[in-house]
Amino acid sequence: MEDNAPLLVVVDAANVVGSVPDGWWRDRRGAAERLRDRLAADGVPGRDGPVEIVLVVEGAARGVESVPGVRVESAPGSGDDHMVGLVARAADERPVLVVTADHELRRRVTELGARVAGPRTVRPG
Repeated sequence: MEDNAPLLVVVDAANVVGSVPDGWWRDRRGAAERLRDRLAADGVPGRDGPVEIVLVVEGAARGVESVPGVRVESAPGSGDDHMVGLVARAADERPVLVVTADHELRRRVTELGARVAGPRTVRPG
C-alpha cells in the first residue's frame, strides 16, 4: 500500500440517502444530487489529509454527473457489486473507507480490507 495514497471513500448513495426519511423516494435522482453536492462542499467530516470520494448510484439515480471533488459512478447492475469491485481494485494500493449501513455489503468489503462507517459519517441525521 502506498503511504501517500489518498483515502478512497466509497459512498453507497442509496443507503445513505435512504437513512433519513425526508421524502427522498419522490425524487431519487435529486436526493443523490443533493448528497453529491453536500459531499463536494463538506468532504468527509473528521478525515484529515487527502481523500478521493466516489459516490455510487444505481436505479433511478443513474446518470447523476460528477462534480469537482466527487466522482459519481452509475452502477450498471447491483450497486453493492459495483462497490465491491471498486474496493477489490483499490484495497491493496490505498486505504479504503466504505460508507454504508448495509450489513452484507459491510461484510463483503471488510473481507477485502476496507474499513466501514455508517451513513451519519457523511449525512448527519
